[in-house]
Amino acid sequence: MRIKEAAARSGLTQDTIRFYEKSGMLAPIQRDARGWRVFSGDDINWLTTLERLRATGMPLDEVKRFAVSAHAPDCNEPDQRALRLGVLERHAVTLAHREAELKACKHFLDHKISMYRTSLEVSDG
Repeated sequence: MRIKEAAARSGLTQDTIRFYEKSGMLAPIQRDARGWRVFSGDDINWLTTLERLRATGMPLDEVKRFAVSAHAPDCNEPDQRALRLGVLERHAVTLAHREAELKACKHFLDHKISMYRTSLEVSDG
């Protein structure tokens, strides 16, 4: 499939896919006789992985560390797998902190909503 369809399937823009390719975050993409990119199912799965990592708020430099390691010639060596695991674990901790912050914010909003509803009920009654 071409880049337009790859973008639609992965949730990324065409420009983002080109940027990821230039940045070394993708394995080499096949090209047809005209030089157009031809994406495989595996390519789409990888693009979707990158999109999901970014959607979690993972910084681009960490996504790149993860991606470059995953496509390194020695990607299956223990040190490379440990590097990727470390990137994911650190980000999971960051997300857990963010989740706690969001829960506190939600609690605050719920409290304010309750106060305003009560004040409206009192003023209407």
